Amino acid sequence: MPELPEVETVRRGLEPAMEGERFVKVDVRRGDLRWPLPKDFAQRLKGKTVTGLGRRAKYLLADLSSGDVLVMHLGMSGSFHVFHEKGKHLGRYYHDRSKHVAHDHVVFHMSSGASVTFNDPRRFGSMKLVARDKLDAEPLLKGLGPEPLGNEFDAAMLARACHGKKTSLKAALLDQRVVAGLGNIYVCEALYCGRLSPKRQASTIAGRNGESNERAERLVEAIKAVLQAAIKAGGSSLRDHRQTDGDLGMFQHDFQVYDREGEPCRTPGCKGIVKRIVQNGRSTFYCPICQK
Repeated sequence: MPELPEVETVRRGLEPAMEGERFVKVDVRRGDLRWPLPKDFAQRLKGKTVTGLGRRAKYLLADLSSGDVLVMHLGMSGSFHVFHEKGKHLGRYYHDRSKHVAHDHVVFHMSSGASVTFNDPRRFGSMKLVARDKLDAEPLLKGLGPEPLGNEFDAAMLARACHGKKTSLKAALLDQRVVAGLGNIYVCEALYCGRLSPKRQASTIAGRNGESNERAERLVEAIKAVLQAAIKAGGSSLRDHRQTDGDLGMFQHDFQVYDREGEPCRTPGCKGIVKRIVQNGRSTFYCPICQK
């Protein structure tokens, strides 16, 4: 499933084609995504302007001139592609879309002249219209924790969230109520960067009264650094992720531990070998020598 860097990369790719532009026409070719689209979905969008395009965790949020917010999630295999002219596609790694047109479920025709196509072979993606004044109560967003790249996310906040938790540190970071947007790849990478074991009890990054310690400081710095590097690289393309111009994300070439089982640890001077274990049904990759 796309994680925060992939979703942020998509948001930045959609912004020039959608922000400040009107929906001229909306083609709904298949309305049964993860949840059925509203029956009046196309009608409610037509003629409305996208006044802002944001992101909350792994959700894309398009503010509309109607007062609604179009909430979009890529699911397991969803992707957006921007077409500016027929037959013209940008991107060094553009793949042949004609083979996948059966999975082009929604097409936004924008006043910018661009068409924005949502393609989703597995149909776990979703789109929903929510009134702006009810967004804070929206069940999909209500329980989400802080944005890891936001100014308010710091060691003190993370320590408070982990205080008293008996789960593993890996499990705590995957809990969207603790921090929003992190997934398996970037949690593995951040724990490696912060030199912390994924098996460590989450509460150990906080003091007796919930205050932050040196581990929490290292971990927050690592989370921010890994996410920023991944966004700069356009995210990670392991199976389905593509940028809106068809480019592959490139961060998979910079993985330090993820999917590197049996390879030497890349920490200078460390003689460890990357190990894979399963935690809560998910693969965890780490160095048992330098991650403590």
